[in-house]
Amino acid sequence: MPVAVIGYGNPSRGDDALGPLLLERLEALAIDPDHYEAVTDFQLQIEHVTDLAQRDLLLFVDASLTAQAPFEFTRLTPQRDHSYSSHSLTPATLLSVYGDVYKTAPPPAYLLTIPGYLFELGQPLSQRAAEHLEQAVSFVEELLQHPQRRFWESKIRS
Repeated sequence: MPVAVIGYGNPSRGDDALGPLLLERLEALAIDPDHYEAVTDFQLQIEHVTDLAQRDLLLFVDASLTAQAPFEFTRLTPQRDHSYSSHSLTPATLLSVYGDVYKTAPPPAYLLTIPGYLFELGQPLSQRAAEHLEQAVSFVEELLQHPQRRFWESKIRS
């Protein structure tokens, strides 16, 4: 499987659900499953290192309090940070763990952050976040139609 799209967040916490919701929207578009594999969870954990193996490209999708609308798309590099010893990891730390486990550099990885506004338990998805989500879905659909690193690099914006 060349591309893993990893959407994470808590569906019970309003806009924190943006990562998993993006994966749901991709599934509804009926994109050829040979183009990508969806991985979803509440948070990234060390066990997710196995989801990164044998990939050409990685795309992490998460809600953000600081991202610029409608979304930010950046390149990730392995970096061990404070999350290394906690129960949830940042994407950069997960990439670092990949290097430790597999003794090789991880696949090229990117982070798509979608602005969120409501994160309280029991909150619905906010209208503004829903609008950003739809734009992000279209963007990811385009990425998946062009799974070449050069194309993805040309789309970086933050």
